[in-house]
Order: sequence, then structure tokens, then C-alpha cells
Amino acid sequence: MRAVVQRVSKAGVSVEGQEIGRIGKGIVVLLGVGLDDTEQDVEYLADKIVNLRIFEDENGKMNISLMDIKGELLIVSQFTLYGDCRKGKRPSYDKAARPERAKELYDKFVERCKLYGLKVESGKFQAEMMVEIFNDGPVTLLLDSSRNF
Repeated sequence: MRAVVQRVSKAGVSVEGQEIGRIGKGIVVLLGVGLDDTEQDVEYLADKIVNLRIFEDENGKMNISLMDIKGELLIVSQFTLYGDCRKGKRPSYDKAARPERAKELYDKFVERCKLYGLKVESGKFQAEMMVEIFNDGPVTLLLDSSRNF
């Protein structure tokens, strides 16, 4: 499972011109599900993200987590995180989970994040979405449940 994690001042997601999710200060997670991902990947990544110390303390040091600030979370499915561009000009998505399995794990990830008591919003799986992100910092991190990076 892969995630692009962005610290935001606010963010929103729309489908067909209709806003379906909006958050204030918090984190946007663009989430990709891989072929071999399991519920263990869901648990690892959810825990990692809500506890990442990427918010500044009183000294301006990134030392505070989403949990500490009671921030908000916007989760958007993003199978293209498994796009392999090493050959040719067109990405290959062979390492991305099939849609049925990806949706199952994506939904479990959203539900797992809700267990932390934070406000959690999400996009619509397999929909064309417009994501509005006000990246704060900017702070953007790449996470991989297999610890490849």
C-alpha cells in the first residue's frame, strides 16, 4: 500500500461538480492499493499516518502529530501510485490491486482511520475526482507499507 501524505490547511474533493468531502487543518492521503496488500498493510499505514509528527510545535519544529492537534483527514483513492514508468512512455499498472480488492482495502483503511476519533472524509472509489489541496509548508511525504521508501 502506498500513500502520498500532504499536510494541508484545508482540502476538498468533488465528483461531477458536487463536493463530497472537505476538511480543515490536517492531512490529505492519496492512497494506492497494491496486488499483495493485506489488512496488515491497512493497519500499519493508518497508524503511521495519524501519528506522523509533521505539524509544528511552539518552537516551529515538526514534532506534533495529527492525533495531537485533533486534525482532519481526507482520503482519496489513487491507483496511479502503482504506475510503473520505467519502460516506454505509458505507465504500467500491473502491480496495482484489482478494483474489487482495492476497494475493499481502501474502505477498510477509511474505517480504520475513523477508529482514531478524527474527522475523516473520503473521495469516491473509481470516480473521476477534482481534489483541491492547500498544501501547508509545503509538506509532502511518500509512504509504502512494504517500506520500499
